[in-house]
This record gives sequence, C-alpha cells and structure tokens, in this order.
Amino acid sequence: MMTVIAKDTALAAELKALATEVSKALQQHAIIDHKEFGQVYAFEVNGFGSCLLMDDANIPSLLSLPYLGGVKKTDPIYINTRKMVLSKSNPFYFSGKAGKGIGGPHVGQDMIWPMGITMQGLTSSSDVEIRSCIEQLKNTHAGTGFMHESFHKGDPKNFTRSWFAWANTLFGEFLWKIYKEKPHLLAYVSFFNFCRNKWKFFYIKMFGI
Repeated sequence: MMTVIAKDTALAAELKALATEVSKALQQHAIIDHKEFGQVYAFEVNGFGSCLLMDDANIPSLLSLPYLGGVKKTDPIYINTRKMVLSKSNPFYFSGKAGKGIGGPHVGQDMIWPMGITMQGLTSSSDVEIRSCIEQLKNTHAGTGFMHESFHKGDPKNFTRSWFAWANTLFGEFLWKIYKEKPHLLAYVSFFNFCRNKWKFFYIKMFGI
C-alpha cells in the first residue's frame, strides 16, 4: 500500500524491515517444544524465557494464523499448534453436551465462542471437521438465528450478547466460502435455506433493505 498507493518507498522499506525483524524474533522466541504436540507457537512470550500456551477465540489468534496470512495451513508448526489449541491442553478449550470449542478469559470459564468454531471451520481442509463446525453453529444459536458472543458448553440458551455483528459477519463469510468451495457440505443439511432466510432478516435489520 505504501509503495503503490502512497508512493512512499522510504516508509515502505522501513515497514518491510520491521516485518522481517518481527518474523525473525517470532522464529527465535515464539516457537516452543511441547511435550505432547512437538514444536508449537506460543500465545505469549515475555522475552525472558517464559511463555503462555493457550489460545483465545478472539481474532487475531493462533488458530486464525492462516486466515490472516501469517502462515500456511500446511505449516508443520501451525498443524501442531492447531492440535494443541483444539484440545484440553488449551485452558480455554471447553467441551460439553451443547458443543466444544475455544472461548477465552474475556467471558470466562465454560463459555464457547461461535467465532472460534467458525474460525476452526475457515482454517480446516477436512470435510468432516467443517461439517462438524456447521452442525455446532446450527445447533447452538438458541433459536435466535444469530451467532452470539459465547454460549455455555452445556446450554446454548445461556449466551452472551444477543447481537454480535462480528460473529455474524464471520459466520456469513464461512458459509459463503463453503458454498463456493465445498457446496456438497451444505447439501447434506437443511441449513442453507435456514441461513438464507435468517440472513435476509439480518440485512433488513442492518440496512433496511
């Protein structure tokens, strides 16, 4: 952008140098040897040798790294990290009768974020995993037709924020990606018509059209 739009090659060079410096620092300090998963990316490091191994459903997150263009989905360290954050090794990964997924310290224990489930689907190449994410999102909107900030792992009717545009928008992006790339995953559920009707209501509510 700085080179093409702003025509500021000096600042563009500074930004590229900073990006290179940060990338080298991450490779040097943010890759941790996990006893179960092998090399993984840390959620936080303090520069003195300590690290925090977890993930948060908010974006940016470790799970969302390929979505953001930080790494490729095939990156071996990301694959290990993905396995870690989608397991009980992540203190903010919750599982119950209503669903399973990543939450975060913002809302607290046992509260799963639909955004995390959506991001799991967006960064997956597995039809089985993507289908599971669709099913969970279908079954945990508590009859409202909208994605919430979070829901309790044992009861989707116990949720926070009845209106959360970020989660709804990401959900729409997820469905559109599936429709364009893997439409057969929508064919096996009666979810597409449900979403089409709900998103029609969503656009009426948001834009008055």
